[in-house]
Amino acid sequence: MIFVTVGSQKFPFDRLIKKVDQMAGEKAVTEEVFIQTGACSFIPCFCRHQAFYDRDQFRAMIEGCSILITHGGAGTMVDAVKRRKKTIVVPRLSKYGEHVNDHQLQLAKKFQEMNLVWVCRDLEKLPGMIRGIRSHEFDTYSSNTEAFLASVDRFIRF
Repeated sequence: MIFVTVGSQKFPFDRLIKKVDQMAGEKAVTEEVFIQTGACSFIPCFCRHQAFYDRDQFRAMIEGCSILITHGGAGTMVDAVKRRKKTIVVPRLSKYGEHVNDHQLQLAKKFQEMNLVWVCRDLEKLPGMIRGIRSHEFDTYSSNTEAFLASVDRFIRF
């Protein structure tokens, strides 16, 4: 199952939802697709969808998916890489009115440089990315917070 999430921003992200729904309608994606549509005005025709999921439902959707397609929100990206999910990030861009600036693109690029996610800047490339990501090996995410706490724990014990 492919899970698509656009986050909880007040801005719509119809560009991503339309593309994924089109791909499902054209059978460019044969796997079942669930979309968390958020504030989008576009209603998918070919994918199951829901505006928002509660915390437990959202966690279950991420756990159960084989591929996560997400906006560039830090929380979702960190959660995905911690769970070692094959993740394609489609950052919200200010030029489309999807956010106030392009910080999601900047953050997503950093995650990609660390080989934790793939960034899709051109939605026409999304079908190929979905096919290719299945065989890609990502690096393991290492939290600085966890490393810090482990070092404090070692210091206290010795």
